[in-house]
Amino acid sequence: MSEWLTKTLTLNTGAKVPIVGLGVFASRDPIEQAKATTWILTALQAGYRHIDTAWIYGTEKPVGDAIKASGISREELFVTTKLPWNHTKRVQWSIDQSLKNAGLDYFDLYLIHWPHSVAYDENNSRPLNPNGQIKLDETGNFNDTWAEMEKVLASGKVKAIGLSNFSIKTMEELFKTAQVIPAMLQVEMHPYLAQNELLAYCKDKGIAVTAYAPTGYATVREDPTVAEIASHYGATPTQVILSWHVGRGVVVVPKSADPGRQKENCQIFNLSEADVQIINGLDRNQRVCNKPDEFGNVAGWSMAKLGWM
Repeated sequence: MSEWLTKTLTLNTGAKVPIVGLGVFASRDPIEQAKATTWILTALQAGYRHIDTAWIYGTEKPVGDAIKASGISREELFVTTKLPWNHTKRVQWSIDQSLKNAGLDYFDLYLIHWPHSVAYDENNSRPLNPNGQIKLDETGNFNDTWAEMEKVLASGKVKAIGLSNFSIKTMEELFKTAQVIPAMLQVEMHPYLAQNELLAYCKDKGIAVTAYAPTGYATVREDPTVAEIASHYGATPTQVILSWHVGRGVVVVPKSADPGRQKENCQIFNLSEADVQIINGLDRNQRVCNKPDEFGNVAGWSMAKLGWM
């Protein structure tokens, strides 16, 4: 087992989160979601102790099934899930559904998945307007949702609460009413989208940061500069990129269903300062995961409203 699977960061709650975790998005196909138990289990058997899921991923049950099959005690694990954008008016109900899905008594971390709300449709988590845009529910705001998240925290059903896809702009708005400072912010982050200002802001506030899509997919992994650095270390581009994140104090949750790549993804090492600076130079504010659509929006909100400009 890689030593990096046991290395942790300390949250502002005092809890420790493994710095390398497994992301478990498994497509929107329920059949593929159900298959996730198998590869989540191989990750647990390889030593992973941090699992990142979400209600909208459809993998909370596979996570719980894999944990049960692994025989690993709950106390050894750090499990994150996320409040979906269409449950922001039913937060208390939603956390109970997530716990029931996973068969767990609590989650270690509960995140608001997106700053905006989508209209509730029990049969469709992505309802659309006639123009093809996501159908939003704008009768409330994320300040109201956060107040409900604080109640979930007080209930003991989760050990910490945080945010996903928020920005400095949206967090500043949140802090006008928040009683609890988020323990974690999860955002897209990789060498093409280094988010330096956001990372510094979070560190100043005592908020840990998790990178999703941390390798930047093939777009970044196949960058010639990354490939050249990887060759110097006898490593893969994925290992170089994940090592760059960890060196910045960022938690990473790469997803892989392949046992070999799961083991590869936790082989972290220290990069030279010169190589770190070269990778830093690749930043171009380019999103490869959640990119603007033909309307210039991401999931219904403009880049300006998200604070992603």
